[in-house]
Amino acid sequence: MNEILERVAALSAGIPAPVKSDLQFSPYRQFNRSEWARLRADTPMTLSSPELEQLSGVIEELSVEEVETIYLPLSRLLNLYVAAAQELHAVTSKFLGRREGKVPFIIGVAGSVAVGKSTTARVLRALLARWPDHPRVDLMTTDGFLYPNAELERLGMMERKGFPESFDTTRLLNFLAEVKSGVNGTEAPVYSHFHYDIIPGQTVRIESPDILIVEGLNVLQPARLPNDGEAIPFVSDFFDFSIYMDANPELIQRWYVTRFMRLRTTAFRDPAAYFHRYSKLTSSEAEERALTIWRTINLKNLHENILPTRQRASLILRKGPDHKIEAVSLRRV
Repeated sequence: MNEILERVAALSAGIPAPVKSDLQFSPYRQFNRSEWARLRADTPMTLSSPELEQLSGVIEELSVEEVETIYLPLSRLLNLYVAAAQELHAVTSKFLGRREGKVPFIIGVAGSVAVGKSTTARVLRALLARWPDHPRVDLMTTDGFLYPNAELERLGMMERKGFPESFDTTRLLNFLAEVKSGVNGTEAPVYSHFHYDIIPGQTVRIESPDILIVEGLNVLQPARLPNDGEAIPFVSDFFDFSIYMDANPELIQRWYVTRFMRLRTTAFRDPAAYFHRYSKLTSSEAEERALTIWRTINLKNLHENILPTRQRASLILRKGPDHKIEAVSLRRV
């Protein structure tokens, strides 16, 4: 109590007092697997085993138990959030005396390379599309807004591909602004992981979805503070809900190397693949190359740009060694 009084007195006198690092308050409610699973209530399982197999990642197999324990409660929560957002939009339109159409509910999914963002985004898309009130659910990744390799090479940024500065943020912001404004037929560029580059002249068209899931490394990255007080928008300004996929960096490193070695014997073997040269390495050489890429690029990006945004998420899904979600943190409302 004395510490609190001293801090209040210091602030009243205009003296900045240090913030204690052992504060007990958390902006999140914490759940273990069984506690979170109970929040599923009577939400039905709408995905079959063959569908789960298609939704699984390169090294991550989705199980019925994982979907029922983690993703069905989450889809129920998101369905409630979507309904509340639609109601708020209707009330606001009524207050303004306008008749405005329904705007998309946008969900952001952030996290490191190889942590399982894409798998989570795919299963959420499939589950949310089965709810009757919002059948049209689209999914896009921010990879399409990376600068082309030629531009990154010109700028000397190929070794920082995936870092915030390697994205055409202005184009991404304009895209999200159009989607959120209800523009019918908004186009986004297409990225090919096979070619490791933007596909020239190819776009994907987003047609007024009920829900749009946006998956990417740096989607929770804040903007710099303006000196003149004018607004500088950032990507998460357009999100109605955001998810951060979390795991110990040592685990993510293991998953990254495992995925690299799997792709080395599959996709990389195609002569047209950007990483075809890695298919010719010995197993030990390939593993060492994967570790080098992880440590010099992906781990650096995680520590400098991605992990610091974790506390900005509405929900944090914490993974254990077997890729299963072991803890859920939901931001208090």
